[in-house]
Amino acid sequence: MSKLAELSDRMVNGAPLFETRLARTAADIRGAQALRYKIFVEEMGADGPLVDHAQALERDVFDAHAEQLLLIDLARAPDDQIVGVYRLLGREGASNAGQFYSETEFDLSPLTQSGRTVMELGRSCLHADYRGGAGMSYLWQALAEIVKERKVEILFGVASFHGTDLDALAPSLSLLHQNYLAPKDIRVTSKLKPHLNNEPVTDRVAAMRNVPALIKAYLRLGGFIGDGVFVDHAFNTTDVCLILDLARMTPKQASLYGGTR
Repeated sequence: MSKLAELSDRMVNGAPLFETRLARTAADIRGAQALRYKIFVEEMGADGPLVDHAQALERDVFDAHAEQLLLIDLARAPDDQIVGVYRLLGREGASNAGQFYSETEFDLSPLTQSGRTVMELGRSCLHADYRGGAGMSYLWQALAEIVKERKVEILFGVASFHGTDLDALAPSLSLLHQNYLAPKDIRVTSKLKPHLNNEPVTDRVAAMRNVPALIKAYLRLGGFIGDGVFVDHAFNTTDVCLILDLARMTPKQASLYGGTR
C-alpha cells in the first residue's frame, strides 16, 4: 500500500494537510472509533452492545476483521488528526466474521453468490468541520486506489437516513425505489419488509433534497439501491443498501470516482 500511503497534499494558510492511508496501529483504530462515536452516537443517537460510552468509542464485532481507511489532517493536534473514516470488509474478512455487516439487514446472495470480487463499505463518516470540502474526495481517491489494486468489481454497503419515521421519509424512499432500483442480477433485498408508500412522487426536487449527501454521491457515480429498507432502531436510522457495479459505470462516472481531486 505504499502508493496509498503517499496520497497526501500540503495546503497553505492554515488549511488542512491531508493524508489518506489504512489504519496501521491500535491507536489508529481507536482514533477511527472515536470519530465514529462523535458522529454516530453523539450526533445521531446510535447505540450498540459494544459501544464504549466510558471511552467514547463506537465499535462492533466486525472491526476485528475489517480495515479502516483514514483521512488524516496532519495540521491538527496529534491525538485528534483522524477526521474521516471508511471501514472496508472483503470476502475473507467477512468469512472470518461469519458474514458481512450488511447481511444483518439485507439478503446479499445476489452479490455473494455472483462469483465477482466484492467489497463492503461501512461506517463512512467525516468530521463536521470537513463536510462540504475536499475531505471526501481524498477518501474516494484513496478508495479508488485500493479497488484498483485488489481488482474489486462491486462495492456495496448500508447507507442511512436519519430517523425511523417511514411516513416522513416516504417521498425520498419512493423516489429512490422508482428511479434507482438495482438490476435483478445485483438486487439485494431487505430482511425486514416494512410497508413503504411507493406512490408517485409529486415534488421530486424536495424528495431528492432530503436524500443524504453520501447516497446522492453514489447515485451520481451510477449506484443503485437494493429492494426495501431496514429500520435500525439502535442506530436511529432507516437504511438502504447501496450497490456500485464498476462494470456498469459510464466513462464520465468512472472519471468522477477515480479521478483527480
